[in-house]
Amino acid sequence: MIQLAGTTALALCTGLSPALAQMTAIGAGEGELSIVAWAGYVERGETDPKFDWVTKFEAASGCKVSVKTANTSDEMVALMNEGGFDLVTASGDASLRLIAGGKVQEINTALVPSWSTIDPRLQDAPWHTVDGKHYGVPYMWGPNVLMYNTEVFKEPPTSWNVVFEKMDLPDGKSNEGRVQAYDGPIHVADAAQYLMFHKPELGITSPYELNEDQYKAALDLLRGQRTLVSRYWHDAFIQIDDFKNEGVVASGSWPFQVNLLKADGQPVASTIPQEGAPGW
Repeated sequence: MIQLAGTTALALCTGLSPALAQMTAIGAGEGELSIVAWAGYVERGETDPKFDWVTKFEAASGCKVSVKTANTSDEMVALMNEGGFDLVTASGDASLRLIAGGKVQEINTALVPSWSTIDPRLQDAPWHTVDGKHYGVPYMWGPNVLMYNTEVFKEPPTSWNVVFEKMDLPDGKSNEGRVQAYDGPIHVADAAQYLMFHKPELGITSPYELNEDQYKAALDLLRGQRTLVSRYWHDAFIQIDDFKNEGVVASGSWPFQVNLLKADGQPVASTIPQEGAPGW
């Protein structure tokens, strides 16, 4: 089970003011487009030559694209508050902050040719649709996977407990100092997802909506995890290096890191354990 509520990535258009009228037609191009994006979202072949969708867009449109990579939702919000960007691939834990702060404008979905092909469950999702107005277009979605070293785990781990609970791993060594966790408030949802499975008495129905007791239980779990974690990661490329060179063998991660490491011939794989996983 993947819990997507509130974390689907969006493309949001910046507005000059909250009262700016909705566009009714696409005007002449301005010649440049400045984007705040997650790593891997706006590729021009620099990460991997096989993945380049910016170059053809620039050639076809005459519009020069510049990308500022952000590593956390908080960083995205801060950059958008500074101004100077046209688009942001904001996850759900940032999009509503941007909407409430008047940093993004309503979009006209009739001007998006492929709107009808978007999964209907995402078209009016509450993390980009407010009072019937759309402020973003669902762009990507995926799971927060459990990435692991296949030389340590001969079989895929069946539980997130390998990163939440102190234990010896299949190679006979402790997981202390060999696991990681994401560096951001949204990691509370990972803990809540784990507790939803293992402590049903808490009554958690969504990892993104917790009452006081549920929130306290999630924080207690995360405090215990702190003794195990070697690094709280937020830079995808630093996590890649940690798996290659720093002895990290298990962590919550994204398919982006998994795919790059596997392409590099590293002994990694990913799984979604029995507790399920939050998504974006």
